[in-house]
Amino acid sequence: MDAGLLVRLHPAGPWRFGAASGERDRLDGLYRSDALFSAVTLAMAELGLLEAWLEATARAATPQVRLTSCFPWQEDILFVTPPRSHWPAAAVKLRTKGAAFIPVSLVGELLEGAPFQEDHWVVDGWSRCLLAASRAAPTGGPFRESVRAFAAVDRQDPARILPHRAACVEFAPNAGLWCFAAFSDAEAQTRWSVPLEGAFRLLADSGFGGRRSIGWGRASAVEIMPKTLSELLFGARVPVLRAEEPAGEGITLYWLLSLYAPAPGDGVDWTQGAYTVLTRGGCVESPRAGRPAKKLVRMVEEGSVIAAASPPGGSACDVAPDGFPHPVYRYGRPVAWPMGRRLAA
Repeated sequence: MDAGLLVRLHPAGPWRFGAASGERDRLDGLYRSDALFSAVTLAMAELGLLEAWLEATARAATPQVRLTSCFPWQEDILFVTPPRSHWPAAAVKLRTKGAAFIPVSLVGELLEGAPFQEDHWVVDGWSRCLLAASRAAPTGGPFRESVRAFAAVDRQDPARILPHRAACVEFAPNAGLWCFAAFSDAEAQTRWSVPLEGAFRLLADSGFGGRRSIGWGRASAVEIMPKTLSELLFGARVPVLRAEEPAGEGITLYWLLSLYAPAPGDGVDWTQGAYTVLTRGGCVESPRAGRPAKKLVRMVEEGSVIAAASPPGGSACDVAPDGFPHPVYRYGRPVAWPMGRRLAA
């Protein structure tokens, strides 16, 4: 079942996606699915649903809810990380490698093998979004990175000042971030639609990501609407993939819209596909233990295409520091779209 909820967030100010290096003046490329799951989990705790939520997601053999990463949107256009197997590595005039996000309306054409019309598009240098050439100026892309200056002042000795800088994402008017919550079945949809709406509205007030204490990461409005994943990505018409030689017996290609932590039984053929891997870390926020470091996990990145005998289930591993009083889950159960049986030529 690909039914779920489309969530569009209207940022009320800057957002911060911390870089893997931990440097204040650096950013990650997007607000990823594992961080989103952590934020929703904290909101579920505030709503009194923590144990039920974890039993339905991180601890379940088949999770009832999966979350995509947060991708940009602008006006009526949703952007997404393109499937790496079908996105052209190079073009004559357009630097396609510079495009981290493309309109979802373009994905169906790519999967069907339609030629990429590079003259119709430009890459916004700030956001790395692919924009239609006819509407790229003067509005620009949906966001840009910025670095802001701060100064910490010692309350006991005001003469002691520590200046520092922090990077953030600033959004254009009528632009923001979207994500999709996919349900495993109709029962899960009935059970979790209302709690998820409550969690996202709570997070809109309290904030996502870093620097929430100074008001970053908040949303002035949250749009939540029922959708299927196929409607979201392709509208009324799901693309018909080209008939080609199979990639292997029982092997299907899956396009990832979330970070993916492989489970032992997923049956992924790592000799095929088009994927990249990154290491996820971070710190645990604990009033008792301070900010101890989480265990590192290697995960497959959004936009990757993997070959597997069955839909990738993924895992939610415990990354809590040794001796920590409770589990801390790194959610690697992805939203994945089945693309067919072979990579594009």
